[in-house]
Amino acid sequence: MRIPRALTIAGSDSGGGAGIQADLKTFSALGVFGMTAITALTAQNTTGVYGVVEVPPEFVGLQIDVVVRDIGVDAAKTGMLSSAPIVEMVAQKVQEHGIRNLVVDPVMIAKSGAPLLKPDAVQAVKEKLLPLAMVVTPNLHEASALCGFAVGNAAQMEEAARAIHALGPRYVVVKGGHLEGNPCDILFDGAGFIRFPAERIETGNTHGTGCIFASAVAAGIAKGMDVPSAVASAREFITAAIKGALPLGSGHGPANPMAYLEQHRIAPPPNG
Repeated sequence: MRIPRALTIAGSDSGGGAGIQADLKTFSALGVFGMTAITALTAQNTTGVYGVVEVPPEFVGLQIDVVVRDIGVDAAKTGMLSSAPIVEMVAQKVQEHGIRNLVVDPVMIAKSGAPLLKPDAVQAVKEKLLPLAMVVTPNLHEASALCGFAVGNAAQMEEAARAIHALGPRYVVVKGGHLEGNPCDILFDGAGFIRFPAERIETGNTHGTGCIFASAVAAGIAKGMDVPSAVASAREFITAAIKGALPLGSGHGPANPMAYLEQHRIAPPPNG
C-alpha cells in the first residue's frame, strides 16, 4: 500500500497551535505520513512569541537530506524560515532533491504580531524559493510584502496574485481571511482565477490557521490531487478547524485540525 509522505520545513511552536506541531496534526488528520525539518525553536504560547533560536542552516539541510534519501517526499511545505541563509539552504535542497510539489507558506508575522521572517529574508524568498514553488499561500499582509503594494480588497487580491505569479510559482492562493465580511480565497494559475468563498466564523481562536491551510494543501497534493482540488479540500479542512477551535490560553487560542475528523466520523451502526 502506498503511503503519502509530506515534509514540513518550518519552526516549532512550543504552544502547539502553529508551526510543525500544527502541520503534523494536519498531515495525520488527512491520512498522510508527516516528516519535519525544523528551522527554528520558538518559546511561544497563545499570548505571544517570547524567544526564537534559529537552527544552523547546515543542520536544516541535513534534516531534509536524510528524510528525502531514506523515506522520500511526495510533497513538501515551508513555514517559518526566519533568515535569508535558511531560505537559501532550503531552496538549495529543494533543487538538489528535485522536490516539485512544494507549497510555500510565506510566514512573516505571528498572530501576536511578532516577526518570524527577517526583512532581508523576504527578498530571498522572492528570488530563491518562489521560483521553485508549486503553490504559494500568502494572506493579505504577506501578499502586500511580496508584491510591493497594499492588498485590501478583491481587485487588489487579483492584482497581487498576478504579480506574485510573475515571480515564478505555478499557482498563487491569496487568502481573504482578513477581508471585511465573508472571506474568499483566490487561486491563480497564470491564466485564470478560481474563487473559494467561505463563511465568516466569529472567533478569536485562529492561531495556526495559515500553517494548517498550507499543510492541508500539501497533504492533498501528496495524495495525488491536482492543485485546485487540493485547495478546495484545504478550504473545507480549515473551515472545520476554525469552527472547532480550542479556547485555550488567554490570547489567540488555536484552530483545531482534529475537528475535521470529528465532523467526518462515521457513526456506528445501530444496535440490533
